[in-house]
Amino acid sequence: ASAGAAYGDVRISRHWFESINTREKQITGVSSRDSYGIGIRALVGGSWGFAGTHKLTRDDVMKTAREAVAIAQANNRVAPSEITLAPVDVVKNVYWETPHEIDPFDVSIEDKADVLFRTNEAALSVAGVSFVSSGFSSVKEARLLATTDGSLIQQTLMRISPNVNITAVSSDRSDFQSRGNVAEAASLGWEYIQGLDLPHNAPRWGEEAVMKLSATPVDSGTWDLVLDPSNLWLTIHENVGHPTELDRALGFEANYAGTSFLHPPEAVLNKLRLGPDFMTFQGDRTQVGGGATVGYDDEGVPADTWPIIDEGVFVDYQTTREQAAWISEYTGVEHSHGCSYGQTWASIPFQRMPNVSLMPGEDNLSEEDIISQTDHGILVEGAGSYSIDQQRYNFQFAGQVFWEIKNGKKYRMLRDVAYVGRTPEFWNSLAAIGGKDTYYLGTTFGDAKGQPGQSNAVSHGCPISLFRDVTILNTA
Repeated sequence: ASAGAAYGDVRISRHWFESINTREKQITGVSSRDSYGIGIRALVGGSWGFAGTHKLTRDDVMKTAREAVAIAQANNRVAPSEITLAPVDVVKNVYWETPHEIDPFDVSIEDKADVLFRTNEAALSVAGVSFVSSGFSSVKEARLLATTDGSLIQQTLMRISPNVNITAVSSDRSDFQSRGNVAEAASLGWEYIQGLDLPHNAPRWGEEAVMKLSATPVDSGTWDLVLDPSNLWLTIHENVGHPTELDRALGFEANYAGTSFLHPPEAVLNKLRLGPDFMTFQGDRTQVGGGATVGYDDEGVPADTWPIIDEGVFVDYQTTREQAAWISEYTGVEHSHGCSYGQTWASIPFQRMPNVSLMPGEDNLSEEDIISQTDHGILVEGAGSYSIDQQRYNFQFAGQVFWEIKNGKKYRMLRDVAYVGRTPEFWNSLAAIGGKDTYYLGTTFGDAKGQPGQSNAVSHGCPISLFRDVTILNTA
């Protein structure tokens, strides 16, 4: 502030990362590292400056603060603008941590390896399974945020990601098929991994890999599509989560993963229908286990929950304190939705995706209830490959396991399935959604954005869902 900043925020943080990977009966890699430093962001006029250092002497920190201000001043001379920061309550001396019972970093490498080896052994017990790889990645972030507004907030965030990939090989060795993406990451403790019981479930995943070898190739054409939450969450990430980032919609983010069809705000907010009346998407940073769940964002804004699509109509974007004023005349919302995040102390905070979720239906429909509503359909389980264009319009998604639905029942396994579509038409073809008992939270451990690139974790919850008349391709 004494160097000329109208506003500034400071993050002192330490980041721990640990991973262990195995294949069959051997460990293929173990990694453990940490990073500690301070990042300082300054606002001068209408421009930001940022600088960081891992040297935490008083002189080095003061030098870094002055550097952040100097960068902001230089930016403001080149591209002056106006910034109005949304109001936020001052919060002093609070502490928040990810809900958990067992810190993953308190669990030994030996104990983690034991779970992985037992998982691999169980998968290999299935006739036809030839290869198994597995692993765990764990992240912990200890953050202290201070702002010139007067807030002082401490948080400890943690998350863990399991990985199992099982490969079956045909008896004549002419074909192989894999079953991967069997379990999601989560912002929870080691007790989450214990609850997954990977060794117990591994034989089922192995059997699915073997079944894929003899599965019937899908016939390209128009099918009804039943998407299990383990597949649908990734579709939500790509064609609802990313398009509703306000900086992407306004073109401030373009090089990394494109812009958005949801623009300009005045033409789409409260006007564009993206789905039926029973379709509501919620943005939040509050769901227990969610990858983007925090107590406060990197501007000291408390975790928020808000509708993004309300009863099928697009009503709001993801925002930071700077962005809130850009659309408040259309949304009536003058506060930030708390979407500011910097990956580490060395990364400038900017708008990142919160948890974005499709709310379950009021009628507690089961998977069987949803499947029964189609005579000619495909059930897709597990996340697979994907592709989407630069405006988040046209897409193609695959999966892990595919079941033909015939006369309202699962009939046989299919293979080589991908579904394609255009985002608005796809969501408007939504015909039914499951209830709360089918709701599931899928998570990506690394959602990349920005230049230099940053990565954050984010989750998307959804129930099992039925879409009508979707184009299916045979990918063989």
